[in-house]
Amino acid sequence: MRELERDPLTSATRDRVGPSIALIGQGRLGSAVAGAAAAAGLEVRTAGRNGIAEACASMDVALLCVPDDEIESACASVAAVAGAPGFVGHASGATGLGALAGAREAGCRTFSLHPLQTIPGPEASLDGAPAAIAGSDTEALDVARSLAAALGMRPFEVPEEARRAYHAAASIASNFLVTLEESAVDVLRAAGIEGGRELLAPLVLRTAANWAEQGAGALTGPIARGDERTVAAHVEALAAANPELLSLYEALADRSRAVATRRRIEA
Repeated sequence: MRELERDPLTSATRDRVGPSIALIGQGRLGSAVAGAAAAAGLEVRTAGRNGIAEACASMDVALLCVPDDEIESACASVAAVAGAPGFVGHASGATGLGALAGAREAGCRTFSLHPLQTIPGPEASLDGAPAAIAGSDTEALDVARSLAAALGMRPFEVPEEARRAYHAAASIASNFLVTLEESAVDVLRAAGIEGGRELLAPLVLRTAANWAEQGAGALTGPIARGDERTVAAHVEALAAANPELLSLYEALADRSRAVATRRRIEA
Protein backbone atom coordinates (compact mmCIF):
# COMPACT_ATOMS: atom_id res chain seq x y z
CA MET A 1 0.00 0.00 0.00
CA ARG A 2 1.26 3.45 -0.87
CA GLU A 3 2.11 5.85 1.92
CA LEU A 4 -0.30 8.34 0.37
CA GLU A 5 -3.09 5.82 0.74
CA ARG A 6 -2.69 6.08 4.49
CA ASP A 7 -2.25 9.85 4.60
CA PRO A 8 -3.81 12.25 2.04
CA LEU A 9 -0.71 14.44 1.91
CA THR A 10 2.83 13.95 3.08
CA SER A 11 4.19 15.84 6.09
CA ALA A 12 6.32 17.94 3.75
CA THR A 13 3.21 18.91 1.80
CA ARG A 14 1.34 19.88 4.94
CA ASP A 15 4.15 22.31 5.72
CA ARG A 16 3.49 24.09 2.41
CA VAL A 17 0.46 26.17 1.46
CA GLY A 18 -1.01 23.23 -0.43
CA PRO A 19 -0.23 20.10 -2.45
CA SER A 20 2.26 20.01 -5.31
CA ILE A 21 0.39 19.66 -8.60
CA ALA A 22 1.12 18.12 -11.97
CA LEU A 23 -1.25 19.81 -14.42
CA ILE A 24 -1.91 17.77 -17.54
CA GLY A 25 -3.33 19.98 -20.28
CA GLN A 26 -2.11 23.38 -21.39
CA GLY A 27 -5.27 24.86 -22.82
CA ARG A 28 -7.35 27.68 -21.35
CA LEU A 29 -8.40 25.80 -18.23
CA GLY A 30 -5.00 24.27 -17.54
CA SER A 31 -3.31 27.63 -18.00
CA ALA A 32 -5.81 29.38 -15.71
CA VAL A 33 -5.32 26.74 -12.98
CA ALA A 34 -1.55 26.96 -13.40
CA GLY A 35 -1.72 30.73 -12.98
CA ALA A 36 -3.84 30.40 -9.83
CA ALA A 37 -1.46 27.76 -8.43
CA ALA A 38 1.59 29.91 -9.07
CA ALA A 39 -0.09 32.96 -7.52
CA ALA A 40 -0.90 30.86 -4.43
CA GLY A 41 2.72 29.72 -4.09
CA LEU A 42 2.02 26.09 -4.94
CA GLU A 43 4.59 23.91 -6.61
CA VAL A 44 3.21 23.21 -10.08
CA ARG A 45 4.44 21.47 -13.22
CA THR A 46 2.56 21.51 -16.49
CA ALA A 47 2.58 19.13 -19.44
CA GLY A 48 0.65 18.39 -22.60
CA ARG A 49 0.20 14.81 -23.74
CA ASN A 50 4.00 14.67 -23.94
CA GLY A 51 6.05 15.03 -20.79
CA ILE A 52 3.50 13.47 -18.43
CA ALA A 53 6.07 11.27 -16.70
CA GLU A 54 8.38 14.19 -15.97
CA ALA A 55 5.53 16.38 -14.74
CA CYS A 56 4.14 13.72 -12.40
CA ALA A 57 7.35 12.52 -10.77
CA SER A 58 7.34 13.09 -7.00
CA MET A 59 4.19 15.24 -7.12
CA ASP A 60 1.28 14.89 -4.71
CA VAL A 61 -1.56 15.42 -7.17
CA ALA A 62 -2.14 15.08 -10.89
CA LEU A 63 -5.02 17.19 -12.24
CA LEU A 64 -6.23 16.44 -15.76
CA CYS A 65 -7.35 19.64 -17.51
CA VAL A 66 -8.06 17.96 -20.84
CA PRO A 67 -11.21 17.62 -22.99
CA ASP A 68 -13.75 15.17 -21.61
CA ASP A 69 -13.13 12.56 -24.30
CA GLU A 70 -9.40 12.55 -23.49
CA ILE A 71 -9.69 12.04 -19.73
CA GLU A 72 -9.48 8.25 -19.75
CA SER A 73 -6.42 8.12 -22.00
CA ALA A 74 -4.64 10.89 -20.05
CA CYS A 75 -5.48 9.07 -16.84
CA ALA A 76 -3.97 5.87 -18.20
CA SER A 77 -0.77 7.76 -19.03
CA VAL A 78 -0.55 9.15 -15.49
CA ALA A 79 -1.30 5.77 -13.91
CA ALA A 80 1.53 4.20 -15.91
CA VAL A 81 4.13 6.57 -14.44
CA ALA A 82 6.45 4.96 -11.91
CA GLY A 83 5.81 6.69 -8.61
CA ALA A 84 2.63 8.35 -9.93
CA PRO A 85 0.94 10.90 -7.68
CA GLY A 86 -1.22 9.31 -4.99
CA PHE A 87 -4.19 11.45 -6.07
CA VAL A 88 -5.44 11.85 -9.62
CA GLY A 89 -8.29 14.18 -10.51
CA HIS A 90 -10.00 15.73 -13.49
CA ALA A 91 -11.47 19.18 -13.98
CA SER A 92 -14.57 18.22 -15.97
CA GLY A 93 -18.00 19.32 -14.86
CA ALA A 94 -20.02 16.64 -16.64
CA THR A 95 -17.75 13.58 -16.34
CA GLY A 96 -17.96 11.23 -13.37
CA LEU A 97 -15.14 9.64 -11.43
CA GLY A 98 -15.53 6.46 -13.45
CA ALA A 99 -13.35 8.03 -16.14
CA LEU A 100 -10.46 7.77 -13.64
CA ALA A 101 -10.87 4.03 -13.09
CA GLY A 102 -7.41 3.39 -14.53
CA ALA A 103 -5.82 5.45 -11.77
CA ARG A 104 -7.85 3.71 -9.08
CA GLU A 105 -6.80 0.32 -10.41
CA ALA A 106 -3.19 1.51 -10.12
CA GLY A 107 -3.72 2.33 -6.43
CA CYS A 108 -4.39 6.05 -6.71
CA ARG A 109 -7.28 7.87 -5.08
CA THR A 110 -9.39 9.92 -7.45
CA PHE A 111 -11.30 13.19 -7.33
CA SER A 112 -12.78 15.89 -9.49
CA LEU A 113 -12.54 19.66 -9.21
CA HIS A 114 -14.56 21.78 -11.65
CA PRO A 115 -14.28 25.59 -11.46
CA LEU A 116 -17.79 27.01 -11.83
CA GLN A 117 -16.49 29.91 -13.87
CA THR A 118 -16.32 30.95 -17.50
CA ILE A 119 -12.76 30.72 -18.81
CA PRO A 120 -12.53 32.60 -22.11
CA GLY A 121 -8.71 32.72 -22.04
CA PRO A 122 -5.65 31.47 -20.16
CA GLU A 123 -5.50 34.60 -17.98
CA ALA A 124 -8.99 34.06 -16.57
CA SER A 125 -9.17 34.51 -12.80
CA LEU A 126 -10.46 31.72 -10.59
CA ASP A 127 -10.31 33.81 -7.42
CA GLY A 128 -13.52 33.47 -5.44
CA ALA A 129 -15.17 31.13 -7.96
CA PRO A 130 -17.19 28.19 -6.67
CA ALA A 131 -15.63 24.79 -7.40
CA ALA A 132 -17.65 21.57 -7.68
CA ILE A 133 -15.78 18.70 -6.03
CA ALA A 134 -16.17 14.94 -5.61
CA GLY A 135 -13.87 12.19 -4.33
CA SER A 136 -13.55 8.43 -4.42
CA ASP A 137 -13.24 8.43 -0.62
CA THR A 138 -13.01 10.85 2.29
CA GLU A 139 -9.28 11.46 1.82
CA ALA A 140 -9.65 12.18 -1.88
CA LEU A 141 -12.54 14.56 -1.18
CA ASP A 142 -10.42 16.32 1.44
CA VAL A 143 -7.61 16.74 -1.10
CA ALA A 144 -10.06 18.18 -3.65
CA ARG A 145 -11.39 20.57 -1.03
CA SER A 146 -7.96 21.71 0.13
CA LEU A 147 -6.73 22.12 -3.45
CA ALA A 148 -9.75 24.24 -4.40
CA ALA A 149 -9.22 26.42 -1.33
CA ALA A 150 -5.49 26.76 -2.04
CA LEU A 151 -6.35 27.94 -5.56
CA GLY A 152 -8.63 30.63 -4.11
CA MET A 153 -11.93 28.92 -4.94
CA ARG A 154 -14.96 28.00 -2.80
CA PRO A 155 -15.52 24.23 -2.89
CA PHE A 156 -18.93 22.57 -2.74
CA GLU A 157 -19.83 18.92 -3.19
CA VAL A 158 -21.79 17.56 -6.15
CA PRO A 159 -23.06 13.95 -5.89
CA GLU A 160 -22.06 11.70 -8.77
CA GLU A 161 -25.67 11.12 -9.79
CA ALA A 162 -26.28 14.89 -10.02
CA ARG A 163 -23.22 15.73 -12.09
CA ARG A 164 -24.93 15.94 -15.50
CA ALA A 165 -27.74 18.11 -14.14
CA TYR A 166 -25.19 20.35 -12.43
CA HIS A 167 -23.28 20.85 -15.65
CA ALA A 168 -26.49 21.48 -17.61
CA ALA A 169 -27.34 24.26 -15.16
CA ALA A 170 -23.89 25.78 -15.62
CA SER A 171 -24.26 25.66 -19.41
CA ILE A 172 -27.68 27.32 -19.28
CA ALA A 173 -26.39 30.07 -16.99
CA SER A 174 -23.23 30.83 -18.95
CA ASN A 175 -23.14 29.45 -22.50
CA PHE A 176 -26.77 30.08 -23.32
CA LEU A 177 -26.55 33.62 -22.00
CA VAL A 178 -24.00 34.47 -24.69
CA THR A 179 -26.19 32.80 -27.33
CA LEU A 180 -29.21 34.75 -26.11
CA GLU A 181 -27.43 38.10 -26.21
CA GLU A 182 -26.06 37.42 -29.69
CA SER A 183 -29.63 36.69 -30.76
CA ALA A 184 -30.73 40.07 -29.38
CA VAL A 185 -27.93 41.73 -31.34
CA ASP A 186 -29.17 39.99 -34.49
CA VAL A 187 -32.67 41.39 -33.94
CA LEU A 188 -31.27 44.91 -33.62
CA ARG A 189 -29.14 44.45 -36.73
CA ALA A 190 -32.16 43.29 -38.73
CA ALA A 191 -33.93 46.45 -37.58
CA GLY A 192 -31.07 48.58 -38.91
CA ILE A 193 -29.48 49.31 -35.52
CA GLU A 194 -25.73 48.66 -35.35
CA GLY A 195 -23.48 48.43 -32.29
CA GLY A 196 -25.91 46.14 -30.54
CA ARG A 197 -23.45 44.68 -28.06
CA GLU A 198 -22.37 48.10 -26.80
CA LEU A 199 -26.00 49.24 -26.59
CA LEU A 200 -27.27 46.16 -24.76
CA ALA A 201 -24.31 45.52 -22.45
CA PRO A 202 -25.38 47.99 -19.70
CA LEU A 203 -28.86 46.44 -19.66
CA VAL A 204 -27.47 42.91 -19.52
CA LEU A 205 -25.00 43.70 -16.74
CA ARG A 206 -27.61 45.52 -14.65
CA THR A 207 -30.09 42.68 -15.12
CA ALA A 208 -27.48 40.11 -14.06
CA ALA A 209 -26.68 42.16 -10.96
CA ASN A 210 -30.40 42.47 -10.14
CA TRP A 211 -30.86 38.71 -10.53
CA ALA A 212 -27.86 38.03 -8.24
CA GLU A 213 -29.51 40.22 -5.60
CA GLN A 214 -33.20 39.44 -6.09
CA GLY A 215 -33.55 36.15 -7.99
CA ALA A 216 -36.89 35.91 -9.79
CA GLY A 217 -37.77 39.34 -8.39
CA ALA A 218 -35.49 40.82 -11.05
CA LEU A 219 -37.92 39.80 -13.83
CA THR A 220 -39.41 42.90 -15.47
CA GLY A 221 -40.94 43.72 -18.84
CA PRO A 222 -44.22 42.96 -20.58
CA ILE A 223 -44.58 39.35 -19.44
CA ALA A 224 -43.92 40.20 -15.80
CA ARG A 225 -46.66 42.86 -15.91
CA GLY A 226 -49.08 40.77 -17.98
CA ASP A 227 -48.91 42.92 -21.11
CA GLU A 228 -49.67 40.24 -23.70
CA ARG A 229 -50.46 42.81 -26.39
CA THR A 230 -46.79 43.86 -26.42
CA VAL A 231 -45.70 40.24 -26.47
CA ALA A 232 -47.90 39.67 -29.53
CA ALA A 233 -46.26 42.68 -31.20
CA HIS A 234 -42.84 41.15 -30.53
CA VAL A 235 -43.95 37.90 -32.15
CA GLU A 236 -45.20 39.77 -35.22
CA ALA A 237 -41.95 41.70 -35.59
CA LEU A 238 -39.80 38.59 -35.24
CA ALA A 239 -41.94 36.60 -37.69
CA ALA A 240 -41.29 39.29 -40.29
CA ALA A 241 -37.59 40.01 -39.76
CA ASN A 242 -36.07 37.16 -37.70
CA PRO A 243 -38.25 34.08 -38.21
CA GLU A 244 -35.36 31.80 -37.15
CA LEU A 245 -35.65 33.29 -33.64
CA LEU A 246 -39.42 33.02 -33.30
CA SER A 247 -39.48 29.60 -31.63
CA LEU A 248 -36.73 30.73 -29.22
CA TYR A 249 -38.74 33.81 -28.25
CA GLU A 250 -41.93 31.81 -27.75
CA ALA A 251 -40.18 29.18 -25.61
CA LEU A 252 -38.56 31.85 -23.45
CA ALA A 253 -41.86 33.73 -23.17
CA ASP A 254 -43.56 30.58 -21.88
CA ARG A 255 -40.78 30.01 -19.38
CA SER A 256 -40.90 33.69 -18.29
CA ARG A 257 -44.65 33.36 -17.64
CA ALA A 258 -43.92 30.37 -15.41
CA VAL A 259 -41.24 32.29 -13.50
CA ALA A 260 -43.57 35.29 -13.08
CA THR A 261 -46.35 33.03 -11.80
CA ARG A 262 -44.02 31.31 -9.35
CA ARG A 263 -42.80 34.68 -8.11
CA ARG A 264 -46.37 35.84 -7.44
CA ILE A 265 -47.20 32.59 -5.62
CA GLU A 266 -44.09 32.80 -3.44
CA ALA A 267 -44.47 36.50 -2.71
